Amino acid sequence: MSGDSPQIGCFTPFRRLRFGNGGPRRSSPSRQDTPRHEVDDKATADDLQLRMEAHCIPCDFGVAGCSKGDSAKAFDDAPPSYSLEETSDARRYEQTVEETIARWDPDLRELSLQIHEHPELGFQEFYAHDTLTSFMSKHGFTVTPHLCGLKTAWRAEYSFGKGGRVFGINAEMDALPHIGHGCGHNLIAMSAVGVALAAKAVLETHRIPGTIVLLGTPAEEGGGGKIVLLERGAYQGMDFCLMCHPGPGPSNSSGTGSSLATQSVIVEYFGHSAHAAAAPWEGKNALDAAVLAYSSVAALRQQIKPNCRVHGTIEGNNWEPNVIPDYAKMRWIVRAPSYTELTDLLQRVRRCIEAAGTATECRVEVSLGLAYHDLSQNSALAREFGRVVTTRYGMATNNDDAQMAASTDFGNVTYELPGLHPAYSIPTVPHGANHTAEFTKSARSIEAHKTTLKIVVGLTLTGLRVLDDDTFYDEVKRSFHRREYGNASP
Repeated sequence: MSGDSPQIGCFTPFRRLRFGNGGPRRSSPSRQDTPRHEVDDKATADDLQLRMEAHCIPCDFGVAGCSKGDSAKAFDDAPPSYSLEETSDARRYEQTVEETIARWDPDLRELSLQIHEHPELGFQEFYAHDTLTSFMSKHGFTVTPHLCGLKTAWRAEYSFGKGGRVFGINAEMDALPHIGHGCGHNLIAMSAVGVALAAKAVLETHRIPGTIVLLGTPAEEGGGGKIVLLERGAYQGMDFCLMCHPGPGPSNSSGTGSSLATQSVIVEYFGHSAHAAAAPWEGKNALDAAVLAYSSVAALRQQIKPNCRVHGTIEGNNWEPNVIPDYAKMRWIVRAPSYTELTDLLQRVRRCIEAAGTATECRVEVSLGLAYHDLSQNSALAREFGRVVTTRYGMATNNDDAQMAASTDFGNVTYELPGLHPAYSIPTVPHGANHTAEFTKSARSIEAHKTTLKIVVGLTLTGLRVLDDDTFYDEVKRSFHRREYGNASP
């Protein structure tokens, strides 16, 4: 993405927006009502990069509402010992997972640092693509590079036995202009690899039939890589999908709240230039149209809910004070707690935009970018993840319905299949949240690495329970369908 483009993907501080009693619930749009953001199968990386420059979408995460647990433990501290009475399969799986992660810890650390030291923008993650696919291939996974026509997307798959369920995982790879991995996607990529390795070890050691599918998903920072992959069938066959994201927050804490649905909007006004002193009446002022639209949306903000957001900018083209501007451009971001509410708010914003064009007699063109849905966190998966990291590592986990001021393309995935996207805190400096140079430094720290490994264990054990526990899998499916049709709390 160009350096002048706003970076509105990924995670900044975890600011939570709470619904009051009886507040709105996230409801899924029906499949036929959800717009399909079609992308030409022959689209090149350059084509997708241009789309990113026009339509950036943000994801801004951090962890709040959690206090540090009294029994907080670093990953390299010994976890609770397994008692002789705890002979269940689950306990044996835990031991295998933790032993596997400990065995590959140095390699995972090196993998994270390699990606951190080679930051790449969305749809340009060629080093990360080659490094990660090579690593997964060496560890016994069947690798498909350049997945679904995207040059930096990839798939790594491993199956054991016959049948079984499919465990999906996502690895983000893209960085930010100028500051590199200021959103910690090196940790996300490493965590996904760690989950895949640990799950594979359990399938082999304990002879559990199932399949692990790790997707390398490009361009979360505005390009909507997961949305493109979703529409091209990359998620077909998965029974559920997991990933995680680092951010600032209280030590040893995580959260599974939702995120904001987000829509980017590009507005162009076309007027007619004229000399501003000699014949201003001959002009049609595109800048006036943009100013009127901006003022109208500013007035609209007083009437929108406190958990909604609308923000934008005005851009010009060779403006001079003595010439009536014949062109003006606006970039807007519209956010709401759910995709349904986002659609309603977007229509209100569009009326402001179109009215300004009518008032100034300027032609207006409105272009919509990819819409990022809110995260529909699967409550059964969230509870199991929280139980694991709290029991094993004393991690405080906020599983309530608080909503984070964030947006991510994984939200679209959670509307199609059961998903979980916990956010977790890593050590940061004051004012060093996501999308800052300070967070770039935090994302390569050994402390951040150790914390991420605890999340890896939690995600792996959560996913393994889905593979091995029919009753729990039924609960996961019920939770997904309840949220899908909006008739039950999480």
